[in-house]
Amino acid sequence: MESLRKLFKNINIEGEVLFDEPLSNHCTFKIGGNAAVFAAPVSLEEMEIILSEVKKAAVPFFILGEGANILFSDNGFDGLIISTTGLGKASIKENVLCAEAGAKISDLAEFSCKSFFAGLEYFFGMPGTTGGSIFMNARCFGQSVSDILNKVFYINKAGEIAEYKIDKNDFNYKVSPFQKNDGIIISAEFVLEEKRETNLLEKMAEFKKEREAKGHYTFPCAGSVFKNNREFGEPTGKIIDSLGLRGFAIGGAMVSPMHANIIVNASGNARAKDVKEIVSVIEEKVYKAYGFALEREIIYVD
Repeated sequence: MESLRKLFKNINIEGEVLFDEPLSNHCTFKIGGNAAVFAAPVSLEEMEIILSEVKKAAVPFFILGEGANILFSDNGFDGLIISTTGLGKASIKENVLCAEAGAKISDLAEFSCKSFFAGLEYFFGMPGTTGGSIFMNARCFGQSVSDILNKVFYINKAGEIAEYKIDKNDFNYKVSPFQKNDGIIISAEFVLEEKRETNLLEKMAEFKKEREAKGHYTFPCAGSVFKNNREFGEPTGKIIDSLGLRGFAIGGAMVSPMHANIIVNASGNARAKDVKEIVSVIEEKVYKAYGFALEREIIYVD
């Protein structure tokens, strides 16, 4: 997209701007073609400048955090990827943690626990940013991000900074209002609980150990591919495992031999096509065997 490249040659920002950037470098699957332009603003002002210019030019764009729940197309993205990872500031005052959208959720967990505040320890070791975790309403070990979320600041459709005050009715299991309102999350406040008598660092280590046991770090992956559904009676991983699909492979991708609800880039050079074919096989076999329509958790960016 030559017009986009020309546009960015005239936008002066401190943040990184890359052309024909491999998206495999920016997601935990390590899969994906090139983005026409990849930009990582380092301030809210730079984010606003970029958004204003691309909206004027009617350029397709996608907001990216750490890429922990994303499957990019083999053909890449013929538009602009805006990375929030340059927006990583965080601070704690009393029991309120303020964090920019690009702050890694695992880093926030460690930061808060070392400051003797509980609530984020469940997310230690989980890839993803503050913004991405709120967008997906990430859930780990029975705790959802919305359980401790207080406020979210975002850029609305009009390009204005708006404040969202938490309403628990807007959230559900891995569902947030930002999946529907097109708001671009820029920062958030979490309300934590002071716990000086508890060894929070030990808890964090236990949660990370459990992730290791499930194979989250063995191969590049995006964590759970499908959401769990209580109506099914069993976790999705157990349902898939019951069909003998653990270790099932297509191309360079494979159902993890350690956890059946994780698809891994086993060869290191798997394609998005391989992952999508495995997803389709799982969906078809689960529906045929049990009548369950699985709901994908990973997001396809084509």
